Amino acid sequence: MFSLDEDDEGEVSFGESSDAEREMTPEIPKAPSVKTFDDGGDFEGASDVDSGTLRAFVVAVIYANAAVLLVALGPMVWYFEGWSRIGPVLLVAGLLAGVRTYQTYRAWERSRDGAAEGEAVEADAVEAEADAAADDSAPADGRDP
Repeated sequence: MFSLDEDDEGEVSFGESSDAEREMTPEIPKAPSVKTFDDGGDFEGASDVDSGTLRAFVVAVIYANAAVLLVALGPMVWYFEGWSRIGPVLLVAGLLAGVRTYQTYRAWERSRDGAAEGEAVEADAVEAEADAAADDSAPADGRDP
């Protein structure tokens, strides 16, 4: 009556791949390794990061967290609790924290651009000195040595 009788009952394999399925299955790619901070919590890996960048990041994160908290909390306190003095103060403080976050980022970006321009000017000066030294070593008659 049933397609499976008592003799075939143990031969049905659920969850196992057949040989054809195993051949057609692509290999799972390996994820690249990522450099992270130590799990010990001592942040020894943070020494690789520029101190100005690390400082700007930490300050921006603190300002951004304060901005999100205060901008969300201010209107809720104002509306639900009826605190008409504290609610607007919290909202304005949150908006100011958001502005400070943006100012911190812009200051970091300007300092990074200034450092890149300084390196470019220094590289140009080194290149000009190398050109001047090459011109001084060339023969006076204009022929190649």
